[in-house]
Amino acid sequence: VHADGLVTKYAHNSKLFVEPGDLVEKGDIIGRVGSSGRSTGPHVHFEIAQDGKSINPTEFLKTN
Repeated sequence: VHADGLVTKYAHNSKLFVEPGDLVEKGDIIGRVGSSGRSTGPHVHFEIAQDGKSINPTEFLKTN
C-alpha cells in the first residue's frame, strides 16, 4: 500500500525478493518473472487498485 492509498500488485512470479510493506525504490529488483497459477506462459501481472477497485495504470506509467 502506497502513502496515497493506492495498492500495486505483481503476480505470477517465480521468486519474490520483497514482502508486503517493504520499502522499494526505482530500480529495485522485487522478483523474477514466472508462470504460476493458470497462466499459459511467463509474464508479470501488474495491477493498480484504489479503494478495492482495479484502475487503469497507464496514467501512472511514463513513456519514452
